[in-house]
Amino acid sequence: MNLDNLQPAPGSTRRRKRVGRGRASGHGKTSTRGHNGQGQRSGESKRFGFEGGQTPLFRRLPKIHNFDQVEGRQWVEVNVGLLNALPANSDVTPESLVEHKVLRKHTDSLRILGNGELKVALKVQAHHFSAGAKSKIEAAGGSCALIEAKQSQKA
Repeated sequence: MNLDNLQPAPGSTRRRKRVGRGRASGHGKTSTRGHNGQGQRSGESKRFGFEGGQTPLFRRLPKIHNFDQVEGRQWVEVNVGLLNALPANSDVTPESLVEHKVLRKHTDSLRILGNGELKVALKVQAHHFSAGAKSKIEAAGGSCALIEAKQSQKA
């Protein structure tokens, strides 16, 4: 294959529609605009949401007031390779990760991922473990414990 024989896949390109070039072109006279009406005039534009005079969809639907947005969790992800900096046989919690400057601040959504190698045995407590992270922590002689997330209550 060379640069001189590159071409698009068959059927992936179309010829440009040349309108207003006479009857024989198939796009002469009205130039595909139809005969009379708004769409045939120059400068034709309909406002966004216009449905030809019919009550548009956004006015037909009821307003939904006081709909509480479901808040997603902002997960803080830590790979097992970063946990090598911690002393062996220590308890790893979100608070201890802040003390050892692995994390900047305490979090309620700590997720341990399995990227990297773990060489020290640790007792890790987090809100979520990936399958790879769990197997690497247990292979190094450590243990994994899930922390239950606190439910936020709205009055």
